[in-house]
Amino acid sequence: MTPHNASGPSRWSDLDRPPLNATALRRGLLHEGGLWTSVDVVQRTGSTNSDLVARAGSGAAEEGAVLVAEEQTAGRGRLDRRWTAPPRSGLFFSVLLRPAEVPLERWGWLPLLTGVAVATGLSRAAGVDTALKWPNDLLVTVGGEERKAGGILAERAGEDGVVVGVGLNVTLRADELPVPQAGSLALADAVSTDRDTLLRSVLRSLETWYGRWRSAGGDPVTSTLQETYAAGCATLGRQVRAELPGDRALVGEAVAVDGDGRLVIATAQGAREAVGAGDIVHLRPA
Repeated sequence: MTPHNASGPSRWSDLDRPPLNATALRRGLLHEGGLWTSVDVVQRTGSTNSDLVARAGSGAAEEGAVLVAEEQTAGRGRLDRRWTAPPRSGLFFSVLLRPAEVPLERWGWLPLLTGVAVATGLSRAAGVDTALKWPNDLLVTVGGEERKAGGILAERAGEDGVVVGVGLNVTLRADELPVPQAGSLALADAVSTDRDTLLRSVLRSLETWYGRWRSAGGDPVTSTLQETYAAGCATLGRQVRAELPGDRALVGEAVAVDGDGRLVIATAQGAREAVGAGDIVHLRPA
């Protein structure tokens, strides 16, 4: 018999997907002198990013606040795309960062830095090779195919803050995928899908990378961020189509990520263009 209550399925209704242990997460992540200052887990919300931006705006959150939801009903990706998944099937969380030592023009590296941190943390805790698709997608390999398993969204929070949100499919099954091109850690044969372990590993990795980048004043070379991102970026060396603002498209080879975090595309005509915003499609070899 499936446990239930008047308001819907109980938090224990899917025993393959146990709830996060907020107490254990706080014990493992909060320490004096560390980046993380609070860890809150809510059962259900529209968007952890929207909630944390609002908290930051009202002065109710300080740098290092972490907000995690067991279920998001209005999660968003880039270009306001919807991100939905069954309760407790993934990691849906946002963090508040205030990189005062870093010039504003380098803040654009934060989504890329988060991608590096998530990939590093998942490699350690899940044994999964996570590739990065510029600028904010997390890719895993399922049956020899690249699949999107997660995404990153950064939003300004007042004058001095940025909220970075991460959505990651962990135990999503094939029959639950929102689109056939999606994937999850479970489908990529992760050695662990324990969300507590994965979240701790990812947040510790993010603390390390953010500290390194901030200590370097946001310099992507000194912090080794540019080099590390390029090494893990599945977009580089590929033929791509960039769908740019104003209904413009650019086709060519993605050859570099420049010092501002932009994707450099070399066209067949020999031109090079740095793209700072847009949708990137990986083209199949002819």
